[in-house]
Amino acid sequence: MNDNTLKSIPKNLVPENYLTLANDARVERDKQIKLLLEQRKLPASGWSEPMIEYCISELALLDSNNFPTRCGMGEREGRIVCDLVRRRHYNFSHGIGRSGNLTDAQPKAAGSTIMANLTNSLVRDWIRTIGIPSCGHAIVVPLATGMTVMLTLRAIHASRPAARYVLWSRVDQQSCFKSILAAGLTPIAIDSLLASEINGNGEQSQDANPTFATDLAAFAKHINQLGADAICCVLSTTSCFAPRSSDDVIELGKLCKAHSIPHVVNNAYGLQSSYYCHQLNQATRTGRVDAFIQSTDKNLLVPVGGAIVAGSSADMVDAVARLYPGRASGTQHLDVLMTLLSLGRNGYSDLLKERKEAYAVLLEGLTNLAKAHSERILPCRNPISIAMSLVTFETTTCRLEMIGSMLQKRGVSGCRVVSTTDSKTIDGSAFQAWGSHSSKASVPYLTASASLGIKSHEVANFLAKLDEVLPTVVPTQNDKSYAPLPKIRPHMVHHRFKVDSRRYASSFVPKHP
Repeated sequence: MNDNTLKSIPKNLVPENYLTLANDARVERDKQIKLLLEQRKLPASGWSEPMIEYCISELALLDSNNFPTRCGMGEREGRIVCDLVRRRHYNFSHGIGRSGNLTDAQPKAAGSTIMANLTNSLVRDWIRTIGIPSCGHAIVVPLATGMTVMLTLRAIHASRPAARYVLWSRVDQQSCFKSILAAGLTPIAIDSLLASEINGNGEQSQDANPTFATDLAAFAKHINQLGADAICCVLSTTSCFAPRSSDDVIELGKLCKAHSIPHVVNNAYGLQSSYYCHQLNQATRTGRVDAFIQSTDKNLLVPVGGAIVAGSSADMVDAVARLYPGRASGTQHLDVLMTLLSLGRNGYSDLLKERKEAYAVLLEGLTNLAKAHSERILPCRNPISIAMSLVTFETTTCRLEMIGSMLQKRGVSGCRVVSTTDSKTIDGSAFQAWGSHSSKASVPYLTASASLGIKSHEVANFLAKLDEVLPTVVPTQNDKSYAPLPKIRPHMVHHRFKVDSRRYASSFVPKHP
C-alpha cells in the first residue's frame, strides 16, 4: 500500500489515529529499503525476517509473471506449476541475465534484475569491509567454485588465445585440477617445497617438522622455459587443508606483474580468515591479481551452488559475466542477498569472532591429544585447518582408514585421514602422496577445521570422540609393526573437555586412573 491507498481507507473501517500509526511503520520500512537501494551498502545491523520478506516480495512483484494483467505468449513466461516451488523462490521465476551477459537486464524481470545487481553491490561492499579494500568489482556466479574457476580461465584465454598452459601450485582437491582441464588448457603442476622450521638462532632444528612453502623458483623457471606468452595464467590457492598453508600470493603476484601474466587465486573459503584477506589485498596492491574466486556456501553459509568472482578491476569480472551462456538461476543471488541482509556487518563480524575462538579451542584440544599419543601438530600457517600427525598409528594402511571410518560412524564429518601412501591419476596425470598436497610428504595425519558457523559444542564433541577412537587403534605387542611408545603416559589416554559456551574457553584435563 502507498500513501494514496491508505488515505482512501474510510474512517468507519479503522480509526484515523490507528491508521496513522500503521502508516508510520510502513513509511519506516520503505525508508530502509530506499536507503539500501540508494547506498547499496551492507547495513550495519541485520534486518528482521519480516523486513527481509517484505523487501523481497516487493521486488518480486516487479517481474512480469506477477503482473495482474499478464498475458504471456512466449516460450518462457515464468509459469510455475507447483505452489511449493513458487513459494520456495518467493515468486521469482525468470532468473537473471540474458543470453549474452550474466549481468544484463531483463525486460520481463525488473525485480529480478534489481535483486541481482543489488546482491552484487552488497557482496563487493562486504568483501571490502572484511579486509580487502582493493576489491573494486564482484559478481555472484550461479556455479560452484570449480566451475567458476573454469569459466574464469576461459575468459582469460579469450584474451590470450595463443596461451595454453596454466602454472598451478598443487593442492590436492580434484576440482582445482579439473577446472583447468575443463577449460581446455594444459596444467603444469608445481609441487610445494618442504622447508624445515628454523630456530631463533637461524639454525635448522634437528627435530624440525617439514612445512610447506611455495616454490617460487620453479614458477620462474617454467615462465622462462615456456615464455610468458605461452602461459594463460598462474593459478594459486589460499584456503586449503592443513598442513598446507596459503601460497605466497604476494610474491606470485609480483612475479606475474613482472612478466605480464594473469594471476587467478582460488580463495574457496578464504573470506572467513583475516589473514587470507590481508594476503589477497597485499598481492593486489603490490603485484597482480586479476581475479579471486570464493564459494558462497563456505563463506556465507548458504546452500551449495554459487561462487563469487572478484577483482580490483571490472575488466576481468565483466569478461566472466559476458562469457556465461544463456540465462542463469537467480536462486544463489537470492540466498546471498537474504543472508547478507539478515546478518549485516555486525552479524558477520560476530561469526568471524566466534570462528577464531573456536579455532583456538580446537588447536588447544588437538595439541593435548597429540602429546598424549606421542604425536604432534604439523606446523603451518593455516588459520582454519589443523593437522595432527598419526605416525604412531601407521602400522598398516588399514589402521589409518579405521580412524576415519570410526569417526564417521560417530557422526564426525569433514575430518580427513591422509596416509601419504596413496596415489591418484586424473586424466592421465599421476599424483603421488595424493591428499597430502606434495609428492615429498611422508607424515600421515588427520585434519580438522574450525570453519565459519562452527559452534563450541561441536568442537567439544569432536575432541571427545577423537579421544574415544584413538586408544582403540593403538598398536598392540602382537602387531608386527608394533614399537614401544615411550612418550605416551597411560594416565593421559582419556580426557575430559570443558567448554564455556559464552567464551568458547576450554580446558583439557587428564583423567587419572
